[in-house]
Amino acid sequence: MSEDNRTASEKWLEDRAPGFKDLPEPDRRAIFDFAFLWSLFESQVMGNFAQAGRIRAKVDEWAGVGNLDAGLYDWELVYFRNRYFADGKLTYHFDFLFLRNTDHPELVKAVLEGANNDPRDRMLALLMIVWRLRNNLFHGAKWAYELRDQLGNFTHANSVLMRILDRHPA
Repeated sequence: MSEDNRTASEKWLEDRAPGFKDLPEPDRRAIFDFAFLWSLFESQVMGNFAQAGRIRAKVDEWAGVGNLDAGLYDWELVYFRNRYFADGKLTYHFDFLFLRNTDHPELVKAVLEGANNDPRDRMLALLMIVWRLRNNLFHGAKWAYELRDQLGNFTHANSVLMRILDRHPA
């Protein structure tokens, strides 16, 4: 991005945030967009309070009324399966999700490995991954590697959030 078009906050981040200066514009944009999309999702879908248990309850609600439509998210699921599971095992990227017990790690693993293809569980696994991306970004874990290699993660997470917001408006 040319220096003329940078905002004051971008200039500040370039000067002070590790790796930000070298972060390509598409990566920055995807991460900025994610922050807004997550905020809108949390407001409109999660009633201003997201946590793993409430996300699970929302997925169960959608499944219960028949408007889960997990197949609409297959493209994103393929991306995350390829990122976190390859050559018959979980990749090193998986550990950096930092899944907690409340994030249904065994279910997420089973879905990523393809052992569990239940529509409800696929949707829950996707949202647990998006949830962890959110937590890792907003709580600083992503700065450990200077936000590198995140374009695909946030592009696909943004796609999930936009589709959910379209399908399940407030």
